[in-house]
Amino acid sequence: MGSWEALRVLAQEYRELDSERVLVLLYNSGRGKTSGLELHQMKGGANLLHIRDGKVTRLVIYWDRERALADLGLRE
Repeated sequence: MGSWEALRVLAQEYRELDSERVLVLLYNSGRGKTSGLELHQMKGGANLLHIRDGKVTRLVIYWDRERALADLGLRE
């Protein structure tokens, strides 16, 4: 995250896939530290959380939301 200034990652949507998995669709915004390039309304990635006994046991980070949906056989 060193190349971003004021980077924000916000949860946009939560999808319960089954009793042990939750998909969180993300929204990213920020500004490049060196370039000053603004990052607005970019379809962010997604996080897939595997949960057991109320605790996250595995976290899968997808930088590309479309890839996450395709891997999981879902549509947006």
